[in-house]
Amino acid sequence: MDDTTNPDRESPDRGAPERDATERDGTEASAPGASGSENPGTEASGSQNPGTGTPSATGRAHTSRFPPAARWTLVFFIVIIALVVAIWPRGGDAPTSPSDMQVRPSGALSATDLQVDDSELAQARADAALAPCPQTGMPVASGAVLAGVVAPCLASGVPYDLGVGTAGRPVVINMWAVWCQPCRRELPVLAEYARRAGDAVTVLTVHAREGANNPYLVLRFLAELGVHLPTVLDQDGKVAAALQAPRVFPSTIILRADGTVAKVAPQVFEDPQQIADVVRDATGVTT
Repeated sequence: MDDTTNPDRESPDRGAPERDATERDGTEASAPGASGSENPGTEASGSQNPGTGTPSATGRAHTSRFPPAARWTLVFFIVIIALVVAIWPRGGDAPTSPSDMQVRPSGALSATDLQVDDSELAQARADAALAPCPQTGMPVASGAVLAGVVAPCLASGVPYDLGVGTAGRPVVINMWAVWCQPCRRELPVLAEYARRAGDAVTVLTVHAREGANNPYLVLRFLAELGVHLPTVLDQDGKVAAALQAPRVFPSTIILRADGTVAKVAPQVFEDPQQIADVVRDATGVTT
């Protein structure tokens, strides 16, 4: 029988010249299909140190291809993208800067927070000195989005029909909340716009559902700001639903005189003229 076909007679030194040649070249020979490690079960990536050409110690733990700094950078960008997606509006126009907007916080106020007795609530109403919720005295158009929508008027505490109260006139509705930091900056701007606009449009603010069951807190907040705009409390979320308002705050919705939505503006207004420009473009009314 040919010696080359008898494994029992194969010399243990067979192939040594090839290994010597390989070592002189500084490279490691591998059998076809082998991973580069002679220990079964060892991962291929652990058999040779990349860039050195030298074998790794058998059993060395597998190391990540990404250094710690790169991994943390990747995590950071993933978190930023998630936050942007969370606050980006689902309808209407996109805000000029998503970082200026605020969504409902995880610790939003519950209905049991800051409950006070009737005398304290009455004093808070007196201190806030809010304008009464508007009443135009005009008929409600058949297509008005707020027709039949009722919510408590903050100035009086009694139910207020938004469809009836705002009928027949362009309306600027601002959706806000006491826990919204950009709202604190925008509300005085809205109040100045309302003063300039006069009777040309109706300006109404709507407090978001989260925190709306705490009228005392809302009143104290407005008193501190010195903002006396008419305000309703969207305690059941029906106002936002009727307007299809985006879940970012603040958001401003412009209604035409017939009660239909002309513009959704989920942005922070920094100047009264910005609001006037949006109202003019949406309704044709100069304020």
